[in-house]
Amino acid sequence: MPELSCRVLCAALLIASLAALLVRFPIHRFLNPHAAMDPDSELEFEMPGVLSVYKTGRVERFDGTQTVPPSPDGDPANGVASKDVVLDPAAGISARLYLPAGVDPGKKLPVVVFFHGGAFMVHTTASPLYHIYAASLAAAAPAVVVSVDYRLAPEHRIPAAYDDAFAALKAVIAACRADGAEAEAEPWLAAHGDASRIVLAGDSAGGNMAHNVAIRLRKEGGIEGYGDMVSGIVLLHPYFWGKEPLGAEPTDPGYRAMFDPTWEFICGGKFGLDHPYVNPMASPEEWRQLGSRRVLVTTAEQCWFVERARAYAEGIKKCGWEGELEFYETKGEAHVFFLPKHGSDNAVKELAVVAEFVRRC
Repeated sequence: MPELSCRVLCAALLIASLAALLVRFPIHRFLNPHAAMDPDSELEFEMPGVLSVYKTGRVERFDGTQTVPPSPDGDPANGVASKDVVLDPAAGISARLYLPAGVDPGKKLPVVVFFHGGAFMVHTTASPLYHIYAASLAAAAPAVVVSVDYRLAPEHRIPAAYDDAFAALKAVIAACRADGAEAEAEPWLAAHGDASRIVLAGDSAGGNMAHNVAIRLRKEGGIEGYGDMVSGIVLLHPYFWGKEPLGAEPTDPGYRAMFDPTWEFICGGKFGLDHPYVNPMASPEEWRQLGSRRVLVTTAEQCWFVERARAYAEGIKKCGWEGELEFYETKGEAHVFFLPKHGSDNAVKELAVVAEFVRRC
């Protein structure tokens, strides 16, 4: 019996010791040490395959991170020269410029101010998809293309992107109107940019930006010495959304839950789903102030926002806007298909539509 009592006492002491250790070092630290030891692992927002944002503020981007350099001596595929420039040093606005091959000295061309897509959160002007598209558009139009870099969310939430886009437009106009006496003027824009033929363009989030820059241009009374109208606007598969479904848009809460929180996150909850920034159809009194008399809207049958693009094309006339609206829809394709499938027949056809529109502006 004394031997048994000793064993019981030893076992009790061992259990007590283990209990004390578990209080100091919980078992989940051993089962999942990363979750317990790394407070930076708790997600605030996630778009699978695109980016993850953690509650500490750390941002991981998985899409739109690849870059390609410009081609100052001309792209082997189309001869288009490109370079990276700072449009507005004070505002920190940079861009990649594209100049078609064989342009005669002093010959003026239309200028496309282009805003890349990426849900306001990913991609840059140096992303391969956008570099190829901008160069292709410059060659097809032909036009000087100014692909604008702008601040991305969540580090810089909406309306930062809109502010950068508007500052870029002002800088482009100033450079196009500069004469030879202005040593700091961007030479490609000064020599070849036609300030009377400026087209705002963009895909997805960039299409949203082109629309909102044109609205702001008119609302703010224009740009001094220039006016309140650009020559044209090109909205490529534009990112618009709203609280209520439109047309054949899915009504399933699970589907809409993929999109509703994204806008809220991009703008930090400052602007609702029916704010004019993201839903022009909800504010026709502002929509009719669009700062252009020519608009091209393109979309695709399987685009996430196809019903929004159709509603834009149908509703802009009804809102009181006076101008020329062109609508182009590609059957059997998905959102911004022309970027990953840039050499396909459908992508070439859509590019031709955009180039022709730019030529007419």
